Amino acid sequence: MSLHPQVLCPIPEETACVARAAYPKRNVYLRIRDELGTLYEDESFTDLFPRCGQPAEAPWRLLLVCLMQFAEGLSDQQAADAVRGRLDWKYMLSLELTDPGFDASVLCEFRQRLLEGEAEQHILQPLLDLAISRGWLKARGKQRTDSTHVLGAIRALHRLETVGETMRATLNVLATVAPEWLRTQVSAEWVDRYEKRFEGYRLPKSQAERQQYAEVIGADGFQLLSAIYSETTPSWLREVPMVQVLRQVWVQQYYAPDGPVRWRTEEDRPRSRLTNSLPL
Repeated sequence: MSLHPQVLCPIPEETACVARAAYPKRNVYLRIRDELGTLYEDESFTDLFPRCGQPAEAPWRLLLVCLMQFAEGLSDQQAADAVRGRLDWKYMLSLELTDPGFDASVLCEFRQRLLEGEAEQHILQPLLDLAISRGWLKARGKQRTDSTHVLGAIRALHRLETVGETMRATLNVLATVAPEWLRTQVSAEWVDRYEKRFEGYRLPKSQAERQQYAEVIGADGFQLLSAIYSETTPSWLREVPMVQVLRQVWVQQYYAPDGPVRWRTEEDRPRSRLTNSLPL
């Protein structure tokens, strides 16, 4: 994707009118936009994009989405839904009320582009400059300068949503092709855990809670795969495409179950092309 820097976009008149009517006292996003503007400019990120190709979403908007997403503990899908449906987000992002937003995958791709381009300082410096100009930071004070923790926290939510939805989709497929067999494998806890889409509610916010929840889902997935690959199970179940997807995702996201299930760190996750050759 190529970047065509946008001139600062004013808030559309209709969006401003409706948002201010809905929030007469202004909420945090309306106040930030009114008092601080957009914070970022596209020109700061031109070196991260090729010169030709399909136009990319405006980086200044995607950065603000990432910050709001982090502040509210939202997954990529939930953030994309907020861009489409929330007045205060459209106000913050200078979007028309009818703007359809973008696919959730855009956020994941954008974060990866920032990390690969080592663009963390492009994110941090405008915030530091603003804080200094407003007197929020004192000279020679100590402030956290690692902006990657924001991107990392969002990526953890994306991974958690991915494994949860993969498990849910696999169970739905098996309920169609092998309902009698599945009834002997599913516990009541699984029904409660996987009956709703993972994007439909908020995932745990703290790192410890996410880790624990991810390991619960991982244990469920390994239990299901173990049952599918059992000698007493019809072999054709192993050829179901969604079962193959579940296996690949679990190899990518978890350590093999030779003991307690372990959620892989970002550093030791295998590349996608290697997953088919790794043992389950």
